[in-house]
Amino acid sequence: MFKRFGVMMDMSRNGVMKPEQVKQYALTIKKMGYNMIQLYTEDTYEIPEEPYFGYLRGRYSKEELKDIVQYCNSIDIEVIPCIQTLAHLNQMFYWKEFQKFRDQDDVLLVGDERTYSLIEKMFKNMRDCFTSEIIHIGMDEAHSLGRGQYLDIHGSENRYDIIRKHLERVIQLAKKYGFRPIMWSDMFFRIANNGEYFSTDPNIISDEILASCPDGVDQVYWDYHRDKKEHYDVMLKSHKRFGGESWFAGGAWTWMGFASNNDWSLKTMLPAMQSCREKDVQNIMMTVWGNYGKLCSYYAVLPSLYAIRRFYDGVEDMEQIKKEFSEITGENFDDMMKLDIRVDVGPVDKEYSTTPYTYLLFNDPLMGMLDAHIKESRRKEFEEIAEQFENAAKTSKFATIFKSQAALCRALAVKYDLGVRTRKAYKEKDINELKVICDDYLLAMERIEEFLICFSKHWFEENKPHGIDVTEIRIGAILTRLRSARRRLISFIAGDIDKIDELEEEILLFRGHGCNAVNYQQLPALNRWICIASPNNL
Repeated sequence: MFKRFGVMMDMSRNGVMKPEQVKQYALTIKKMGYNMIQLYTEDTYEIPEEPYFGYLRGRYSKEELKDIVQYCNSIDIEVIPCIQTLAHLNQMFYWKEFQKFRDQDDVLLVGDERTYSLIEKMFKNMRDCFTSEIIHIGMDEAHSLGRGQYLDIHGSENRYDIIRKHLERVIQLAKKYGFRPIMWSDMFFRIANNGEYFSTDPNIISDEILASCPDGVDQVYWDYHRDKKEHYDVMLKSHKRFGGESWFAGGAWTWMGFASNNDWSLKTMLPAMQSCREKDVQNIMMTVWGNYGKLCSYYAVLPSLYAIRRFYDGVEDMEQIKKEFSEITGENFDDMMKLDIRVDVGPVDKEYSTTPYTYLLFNDPLMGMLDAHIKESRRKEFEEIAEQFENAAKTSKFATIFKSQAALCRALAVKYDLGVRTRKAYKEKDINELKVICDDYLLAMERIEEFLICFSKHWFEENKPHGIDVTEIRIGAILTRLRSARRRLISFIAGDIDKIDELEEEILLFRGHGCNAVNYQQLPALNRWICIASPNNL
């Protein structure tokens, strides 16, 4: 039997959900058998003494956090604060005010008393707002730890010793404010395992490291990627050796762009829940991350969240799960699963489910880096899915989500292979086809603008306004590129120019010669706008 079963909600990647939406989400998952939420806030909470902390980021005020906690307590949902006390503080370091706290990249300068003064302010303000005894202190993926200012000041030092001493200070501060901290476990594994987190050796962490690990903190094993129970078995066994309470964090995939990935969530979390149940893991959370701009609504993964909760109970009959989901939420399970958007747009690695739709929207029409992989003639499939979403919107309380995805599919129906068609017609000097394609450029721009209207409507329904500017800027950029490309095509058709240099180049296979499959999940660059937009980004 679990002690806590919850959802960690990312409020740090452009999208900060409105307090009333957090409360609505908490009520929804409460009905599904959850009893905890964690609010992941890197710098999106108020520290009155630090006005630049979360500045222009939609940070939660202390009053907003207190209101969320009070409501959730009233429905027996524990709210656990999640902060970062080592890395993942990119946006904080945007401001000169915080450069003195910086080691390198997104990592805090540990060992500096000014850093611990800042961390104490974090704990103090969390205690003012939250009633839980637990606080998540992060500490994951600090790849640059000790390699920047710290190295200049202290010289070369064993990285385990650096993190151990820092962790001891953070634990002391947590205790001072009545918190018991939990932390991501990967840094211990990376130090012991040549930078890698996951291992097939249950004893990868040496007895010496375990013995020196500070008391008073529990380790959280996070894993969203594996579809074999044996993998989870080994890693959970490794984590049991730390002692204390066991925690597991899985994933309901919301962070691959505009489309959810319920299907992959179920494939990975079924074996994870089987392992957690057998290993008596009593604290479990499903993460919903907003990487690359919180383009996907957290409501889109309600089907996988409910199924995962039932997997832990030992219920694996999907027909039963679908029926229960409908009774609890009033929503059609299969309709919401379709929000993943399943269109075969090109060869992919079969062992991974894919969501390439962010790339397909932002892909440049003249320098499409994955155009060598894209299949043509999927317009009808996108149009059919758009119609299905419009029909689902008529009876769903999540109508704005379905309408936004319908508009996305209508835009992709024209846009997704526009670069492939352009290059092909240009190479064949098919002027008539190029004229047709120029019309499709106009249609693509029209539909993309319609999608932005629908996306924005849903955004303002669910989130604070901060962050929508990023998506609007990015969509504005692709609209500009489409207009520019169309003008040049028209000039070529008219004979004003004799060639278009970008179209003279052959598009190579993205992963190298002979590798025609693309694994979108293992290539995060394909969902990062800065990498999608152009190979010329500096």
